[in-house]
Order: sequence, then structure tokens, then C-alpha cells
Amino acid sequence: MKQIEYFKREIYTARIRPFINTQMIKVIVGQRRVGKSFLLFQLIDEVKKLFSVSDILYINKELYEFDALKNYADLIDYVNAKRQNKTEKCFLFIDEIQDIVDFEKALRHFFAVGGYDIYCTGSNAKMLSGELATYLSGRYVEFKVFSLSYAEFLQFHKFQDNDESFQKYYKFGGLPYLINLKLTENEVSEYLKNIYNTIILKDIVTRYNIRQVRYLTDLSAYLADTVGNLFSANKISEFLKSQRVEISPKIILEYIDYLVNAMLIQRIRPADLQGKELFRIGEKYYFEDLGIRHAIRPFRANDIGQVLENLVCHHLLVCGYALSIGRNNDNEIDFVAEKQGEKVYIQVATTLLDEKTHKREFGNLLAIKDNYPKIVVTMDNIEGVSYRGIQQIPIRKFLLEWK
Repeated sequence: MKQIEYFKREIYTARIRPFINTQMIKVIVGQRRVGKSFLLFQLIDEVKKLFSVSDILYINKELYEFDALKNYADLIDYVNAKRQNKTEKCFLFIDEIQDIVDFEKALRHFFAVGGYDIYCTGSNAKMLSGELATYLSGRYVEFKVFSLSYAEFLQFHKFQDNDESFQKYYKFGGLPYLINLKLTENEVSEYLKNIYNTIILKDIVTRYNIRQVRYLTDLSAYLADTVGNLFSANKISEFLKSQRVEISPKIILEYIDYLVNAMLIQRIRPADLQGKELFRIGEKYYFEDLGIRHAIRPFRANDIGQVLENLVCHHLLVCGYALSIGRNNDNEIDFVAEKQGEKVYIQVATTLLDEKTHKREFGNLLAIKDNYPKIVVTMDNIEGVSYRGIQQIPIRKFLLEWK
């Protein structure tokens, strides 16, 4: 394959690198157009640097030349025919593998015969994790890829960190292809609407045989309006009924799962900080990419509080944190972020200059009696401020420095 130009995304290659040339199947998942294909190109170059190999196969199901690969048998036959040296290890890269029927049977075959180092990407988290868990439990490792972090956005677009760049980031989002567009409202919106429609039609409507597409788009629009709000299927059903859209709570919950599986939205569940119980009700939803959220519902100035929460959620996920909403008696913590046995409590507020907001955000954190770090992220451009051990961090500083 010809040399492809790309921006390196070291945060992901660093996580995958220890598994290169191991028998574990590397599964890379993420929403469409977040850069999974280019991450595969990075990994191909890593393999070439580390090993003197010539047997590298790349398959991309979104390209016409691979359209004939319909099912797992086609995939096995193709790989067998294309292998150059069957005594040498074959490094196999498969992009959008979920478009191959029963793909997991092919992966199980390659794993069983040996001699393969396998990397694959997909845009449906449920299908990939579900099928692979059934057929290849303990023999694969999953890596989640997200749209660009703020630091990556600056690098990709060669911007300086300032108010103008930050505004472009939270308005237009972090899909890598934006580097090829003029960052104007009309051009970006048109591109992002097309991506949203592709996700809805290819990853949800076609895959789940949905007939009432309007239900799905109305639900997406509702979620775009209520980013970071507590979720209630019954309340959504009543609201949509008021808009003359009849959709039951059961269907709403099914469609929410489809949106999560397509990684258009992220589900964050609440957890009791006292008993560490994870609740199944009262979860919140955030968009994987704010640009797509704004393509569904154009950005308005009074959205900034929701936008900040979404930015913090996205950044923590990029950094590899597991997230929950903290419940501490009657107090709520926006995010409880855990990684490698460590924990941090995070509140998000547009400003702390209002005394009532200051008391609420700091008060909720002060009510937590352990010694893990506690921070408040705000739009206030004030650095180095702390209150009784709780640090206040401006949003841009948080996005650039918090690991």
C-alpha cells in the first residue's frame, strides 16, 4: 500500500504499542470519522519500523475494491490468497470489520491457525464486544478512539491556544477531517450533518431494521437539547407526545442503546459514593463530538454550561478514565473519574463569581470525606486558586494539562 500522510495520535499508539506482535487481537472502536483508519496507518508504520516484515495485509470495507468480501468465508479466502509468505507472520489490518457478516468466525480461525498479528476497527461497540466476547473471550483487547482532544485540535489545525481557537473547538468539534475544510458555520455544518446522517442510517437504521426513523432523529434532537441532564424515558415520552410524536418509554430505551452502540453519545451512570452502588436509572448522556451535537441543534450562547460539561466528559474519556456521576446523599458530583486505582472528583460550572454557585459547587465536594483530589472546572480565567484544598482550574488549562 502507498504511504499515507497523517498526524500522529500518540495517546492511542502508546496504549496499543505493548500489544504489537502478540497473539492478542487488537480491536479499535470509535464513532465514524474519528480517525480509526489513520490510526491503523500509524500502526502499520510502527510494525514496519519494529520488524523486518513484508507480509502486511490491509483491508478497508469502505473501499469498493473490498466490496466482494461479504462474509467470514470470503475474508478467509482473500487472506489465504494474498499472503506472500506463509512461513512468516502476517500482520493483518481490517478496517470497519463489522461490515463483514460473521467476521468473528474468521478472527477465531486466524487465531486458531496462528501466524497472525491482527488489528481491526469498527463503529459498533455492542456488536464488536458482544460477538468477540462470545467467540474470543480472553483473546482480544479493546481500545476506544475518540474525536480530537483540544490539544490535538490545536496541533492538527496549527492553532495557538487562545479564546478564538477554543471557541472554534467547542463549536465545530474535533473530527479530524475538518482540517480539510474552511472553518465556517455553513461548510462545517454541512459536513457534520452528513456524518450524523451516515451514523443514523448505516450504524442504526440499517443494522437494527428501524422503520420509524423520525423517532430516532427526534430522540437525538431531544438529547442534543438536554446534554448533561438526568435522563428519564417516561419524561421524554411525555415530551415527545406533546410534540405529537408517539413513542413508548420501552422504544426510547432501545433507541438510546442504539445511539450508544454507534458511539454517537456517551452514557454516564450514577454511583453512590457511600456504598459504591452503580444505579441503572438517572444516567446522563453526552455527545462524542460537540460539532455533531451542534449540527443537530445549532449552538446558542446559553448552551455554554452544557458545552463545558460535555468538553470535560470527552477529555476525561480520551485520557482513559472510567466515569460515573457521584451521588452523596442529596449532593451530586458531576464526574467521578477513576484510572489505575486513583480517583478525582470534578465539578463543572460556567463561573464561580456568583456566591450561590460557589457555595454549591465547593460545598458538594467538601461533603466528600476521602482524600482524593477534588477540582472545579470553570470558564473563569483565574489560575492557581484553591478553596480549602479544592482547586479551581480554567477550562482551557484543564483540557491542555489534565492527564
